[in-house]
Amino acid sequence: MGKSPEEEHPQKTFGWAARDKSGTLAPFHFSRRENGDDDVTVKILYCGVCHSDLHSARNEWGYTFYPLVPGHEIVGVVTKTGNNVKRFKVGDRVGVGVIVDSCKSCECCDQDVENYCPQVTFTYNSLSRDGTKSYGGYSNMIVTHQRFVLCFPDSLPADAGAPLLCAGITVYSPMKYYGLTEPGKHLGVVGLGGLGHIAVKIAKAFGLKVSVISSSPGKESEAINRLGADSFIVSKDPEKMKAAIGTMDFIIDTVSAVHALPPLLSLLKVNGKLIMVGLPDKPFELSIFPLTLGRKLVGGSNIGGMKETQEMLDFCAKHNITADVEVIRMDQINTAMDRLAKSDVKYRFVIDVANSLTE
Repeated sequence: MGKSPEEEHPQKTFGWAARDKSGTLAPFHFSRRENGDDDVTVKILYCGVCHSDLHSARNEWGYTFYPLVPGHEIVGVVTKTGNNVKRFKVGDRVGVGVIVDSCKSCECCDQDVENYCPQVTFTYNSLSRDGTKSYGGYSNMIVTHQRFVLCFPDSLPADAGAPLLCAGITVYSPMKYYGLTEPGKHLGVVGLGGLGHIAVKIAKAFGLKVSVISSSPGKESEAINRLGADSFIVSKDPEKMKAAIGTMDFIIDTVSAVHALPPLLSLLKVNGKLIMVGLPDKPFELSIFPLTLGRKLVGGSNIGGMKETQEMLDFCAKHNITADVEVIRMDQINTAMDRLAKSDVKYRFVIDVANSLTE
């Protein structure tokens, strides 16, 4: 006879969960599995608030199953390790990102792109391979297989570094895979939010010329004077868009709402690449003519594997790259979600879990 749920998941855990499509989060008691031989138990210190947390909590993608504990930008401290764990010890500062398990044996896993494994388990709103539900980082602790735990560099602050575990790798991975890293090349960054502002910082560290493309004229000073972009283009200004036609080698599009793609494609040179990393809740319309007439490419990317995520963290530590964050208490999360829906944050909320999550 198999183990009962109480035996399989004996560790009492506390967090905040959404229970319906209103997305309203409230205190929630649940359980996690006991630490196994290959597992690491992490006390959560900080957890970033990703736009996908909002989409999922409000079921805007149509596949949320409740109750939902969001959160996949987790920085914490190791409190327990299994017998087979050698890379981590109690007291180490670590990170847990978007995925917590995979089959570990398919072609994707063998190539260190576990994020594309057909049996990937996401940190929340996902069923583990044993059929149990995963819960995220808006909680006091998490138990994860050692393969999906990351060394968090000492020089990165835990609060401002937490968003790198999703937002950072989401823009770093396509830059590396699609070759958007050649110094001196011109990169357009569409959207100056949680993803976009980190994309600017990473691109400048690679030595790229960076133009921010935004519908918000008020963000120009922030983009250039604070984040280091070379220029700013208001996407609603026909004259500025016209002047930029055919000037960019690459564009990385971070916007999570539906918007017109043809104007962006016009900004690319021949052989240019438009890479999509935002996740709108509705499909785009795209004519094939702009692609064929300029031999242009439209691609996509979804976070990165564990090896590349560690590489990204080390790169950001070397170049002093962190997110611009607003730290909140756990009981402020519903107000933060409402503000996030209105793009009223510069540029990422981070929950101070350790100092504010109380039963």
